[in-house]
Amino acid sequence: MSQMPQQNKKMVIKLVAIVVAMFGFGFALVPLYDVFCDLTGLNGKTSNTAAVYESIEIDESRLITVSFITRTNTGMAWQFAAETQVVKVHPGQMSQINFTAVNPTNRMIVGQAVPSVSPGPAALYLNKTECFCFEQQILQAGEHVTMPMRFYVDPQLPKDITYFTVQYTLYDVTSAEQQVALNRG
Repeated sequence: MSQMPQQNKKMVIKLVAIVVAMFGFGFALVPLYDVFCDLTGLNGKTSNTAAVYESIEIDESRLITVSFITRTNTGMAWQFAAETQVVKVHPGQMSQINFTAVNPTNRMIVGQAVPSVSPGPAALYLNKTECFCFEQQILQAGEHVTMPMRFYVDPQLPKDITYFTVQYTLYDVTSAEQQVALNRG
């Protein structure tokens, strides 16, 4: 009988250790997933650095359809849209799409656009030389802005991919940016 409480104590310690390990793994999963997506290009995550456009030969034998979707995250008050929803481009051809944003509120808002590409493998071949998504955008109350996105599709895009979608989700990061500013100052 005296051995039973000792066994229960060991079992409780093991179960608590498992719970702590599961919590730690769950906490680390998001950064690990981001690293995995950055390395493989899966899940349509794109690079947040500007590509360099150097005399790339344009493949005029192929035409790729690129669709643009915009959305704002819950709580983001901006009006956000692509001026052109669909373009057809030749791989290697430099193109520009303009996006508009309006802050209809009576306060300054800091926004951050996060891109994703579907199907995911196409993200590896979308090269942005200029994009509003590289930096946070600050719009004063009532301000309207046109934001360009310059890109080209790498001619190495697999032949079976003839259509892909680029989606930008706009997040309100005002409070996070204000917190960073407070911590600096």
